[in-house]
Amino acid sequence: MAFLALRPLERAPMPPTRPAARVVALAAYVVLLGVWIHFIGIPNDAFGVALWLWLMTIAWHVDAPRDRHLDFFRDWWRPMLLVAVYWFLRGLADQTFIPVHITAPVRADEWLGGGTTPTELLQRNLCGDPCIKDSSPAWYDVLFTTVYASHFLAALTIAAVLWMRNRMEWMLWMRRYIATLFIGVAIYFVYPMAPPWMASKLGIIGEVHRMSGRGWSEFGLHRQNMVLMGMANKVAAMPSLHAGIAFLVAFYAISRWRSPLRWLLLLYPLAMSTALVYYGEHYVVDAIAGALVALLALVVCSFLERRSGVDERAASHALPEVDRQPG
Repeated sequence: MAFLALRPLERAPMPPTRPAARVVALAAYVVLLGVWIHFIGIPNDAFGVALWLWLMTIAWHVDAPRDRHLDFFRDWWRPMLLVAVYWFLRGLADQTFIPVHITAPVRADEWLGGGTTPTELLQRNLCGDPCIKDSSPAWYDVLFTTVYASHFLAALTIAAVLWMRNRMEWMLWMRRYIATLFIGVAIYFVYPMAPPWMASKLGIIGEVHRMSGRGWSEFGLHRQNMVLMGMANKVAAMPSLHAGIAFLVAFYAISRWRSPLRWLLLLYPLAMSTALVYYGEHYVVDAIAGALVALLALVVCSFLERRSGVDERAASHALPEVDRQPG
């Protein structure tokens, strides 16, 4: 399968970088990113995020020869091509002959909520009764909107950090990330499903608002797509890949770390799932399905790697740290 071929090219570790030069370069990077966010917006699409991550790697390895900075593209072009394929397939998944499912997830969530969907319960208790979409956000809205927006940054940022530290570990992560995306988009084709805000507009459930940006409404923050725009799919709701990627982050880190504190990482997907349900983007069953998709991606990738002779433990230590400090 394609994601098993995402091997980084073998090359020598990056040369050492002077600590003072790195600090100056990272400071300049942070200032430039801050200006971009202020005037244009927070990078939101995969390619825009990847471009900013490339600049981060340049700042981190600022003393490296110019040609070595292109290593990023030599390793990343294949997985990013697959991400682009996923994005376009996702946009086409609602153009099939399969009717949109509406009532089944409502009944499942009503059972979980004791007769009322958790989305209606959360909006009634956290937003207000009635919930006014444009009312002033509470402190937890800032938290939930930030967690929601982290979906567009977390997976690739983790990938960039792993790429700088150990490219074989980066390979393992990217395989699981891409597998999660493609399992999810396959389900979108066979099970298009209306999210809570759409079911509300259709009169299937009570009044529900779509308000994932609520927590940032008074800060002037917004997300901006640089490359991947359009191709929206309003019925790509089952599974929730917002929840799925968040669970993948937690599951993968828990499987790799040995600290007893690693279980606290589950707070991230739980917060993400709460935000998705509260803001009318997904049902609880969508988040559960997202967790199962992430788990399936982990299991399938591990199985195929073992079958193809890849030893994950050996791979994770196959290359040394890519940057050694002098002295």
